[in-house]
Amino acid sequence: MPTGSPKRRLAAGAALVVAALVTTTACGGGDGDDNSDKGAGYNAALNKVVNASAKKGGTLKFVGKQDFDSLDPQRTYYGMTWDFMRFFTRTLITYDTKPGEASNKLVGDLATGPGEVSPDGKTYTYKLRDGLTWEDGSALTSKDIKYGIERIWATDTITGGPAYLKQTLDPKGEYKGPYKDKSADKLGLKAIETPDDKTIVFKLPKPNGDFEQFLAMPTGAPAKQSKDTGAKYTQRPFSSGPYKIQSRKANKSLVLVRNTAWKKESDPLRSALPDKITVTISANLEENDKRLMEGDYDLDVNGTGMTQSGRVTAVQDHKANVDNMRTSFVRYVALVHATKPFDNAHCRKAVFYATDFAGLQQTRGGAVAGGDIANSVFPKAIPGYSDYDPYGVVARKGKPDPAKAKAELKECGKPSGFSAKLTARTNQPGEVAAAEALQEQLGKVGIKVEVDPIDGAQSSSITGSPKVVKERGYGLTMAGWGPDFPTGQGYAQPLFDSRFIFENGNYNESQVDDPEIDKIFDAAIATTDKAEATKLYEQLNKRLLDNADWMPFIYEKNISWRGSRLTNVYSSAAYNGRYDYVSLGVEK
Repeated sequence: MPTGSPKRRLAAGAALVVAALVTTTACGGGDGDDNSDKGAGYNAALNKVVNASAKKGGTLKFVGKQDFDSLDPQRTYYGMTWDFMRFFTRTLITYDTKPGEASNKLVGDLATGPGEVSPDGKTYTYKLRDGLTWEDGSALTSKDIKYGIERIWATDTITGGPAYLKQTLDPKGEYKGPYKDKSADKLGLKAIETPDDKTIVFKLPKPNGDFEQFLAMPTGAPAKQSKDTGAKYTQRPFSSGPYKIQSRKANKSLVLVRNTAWKKESDPLRSALPDKITVTISANLEENDKRLMEGDYDLDVNGTGMTQSGRVTAVQDHKANVDNMRTSFVRYVALVHATKPFDNAHCRKAVFYATDFAGLQQTRGGAVAGGDIANSVFPKAIPGYSDYDPYGVVARKGKPDPAKAKAELKECGKPSGFSAKLTARTNQPGEVAAAEALQEQLGKVGIKVEVDPIDGAQSSSITGSPKVVKERGYGLTMAGWGPDFPTGQGYAQPLFDSRFIFENGNYNESQVDDPEIDKIFDAAIATTDKAEATKLYEQLNKRLLDNADWMPFIYEKNISWRGSRLTNVYSSAAYNGRYDYVSLGVEK
């Protein structure tokens, strides 16, 4: 981050973006009811398809500031990787390839359609499509799907991915994973049955209304046992989709080419238009934006928006290529209960009162380019959100309350303040700047913060490791989170359920260990009444805020670049407002 006065520059840039957007709101698409648009314009891709085309050929070119967390489907937890992975990974069911909210519909992928569910909600049966193959032309069977899912249990080797399937199918942790499986075929997980090569059956110990959402994640993808290289599988996963990996250089590049063994008749969802797909990783964020606008690349693979300087230029000079994405991400600071003095709720509340939320919003790009100030741990689109605001964040328009902060410090036995370490990811636009702003804000009440920048690609083994967090003394973690799927469970369980605190790949970064929170999750997941579930998640939100367990500060929006060559561009609610990568094509 450059020295000088970043706040003044950011404020000026945000004002220019706001002014430019106000004058261009009516210039583009995005407000029509039809689902396609041959032209382009500001916000044109938010709820319809821009430049619809069935033309094949060309190279689709991505650029990104941060590499994929993993190309192993059972290990990835980044939303952008889930989006991108549909090029070479398939699951029993997946999200529909349609713009906006219509993308949240689950449809058959490897399976002919959604599962047949037993009356008691405990058994799900799927029939596979005809003609499914691996990239070597061999048949893809139900046993491959079972084996792929079993890999989630090998937590000493396969780390980082979501644990929903493991928690749901084997809540007691009795299965030890395929690498320790003593059965001859390594398919010893009793909760999954494969009566024949085209049938797979899941037996749940107790009902879970979100179970099919779990299967739509990459963790539900198949793996060919003979090609499984364990922890090294991320370097060269075996393809079940229309593309396969030609070359991979970690933190540098990825090249996909056509999988000639893939059969379109077995995969009605994927259009597979480009001949080749390239990804270039570069930490020079401003240069990436410049080259996007110059046409060297088509879009940003990370999908987290342009830099402050890039979005000003894009909005002023290339407004037809801009979408102001409404994401379902929340930017937050986790307050680590295991690190003193954050084991004391009053010390945590002092942080809430001392924080200038409006100032943090400004570092993210203001209300238009950064997003609205957050007062709920849930994003607005997820059941559980409410306007409950115990710290008066919205009432004070995001401004701090130093007097109340100092009163809380006195209550927690630290009247003069205390010292704490805060992590921020260097390859997330605005995150280090926001962390430095928070450092200054908390310093005004005596909370002396040391900012420790970390590589976001390594965060699952740093802030995601309670052992590393303890060794380094981290008390605060700045990050962002979007729903794994659009329910209270899909958003909140990895963040706040004590049973989701893992040795690696831990996303309960606050290390919330509250039996009452766990009970609320159990009750909300068990009910089939959506209104009752919503009420329970609202209780969850209230308890988390009352205890100052986790501090949300922004409901994220961003300015995203849509290259002029792109065809079939649309924003997908299923992928938190990103473009749906698997549908994209390019004009030659």
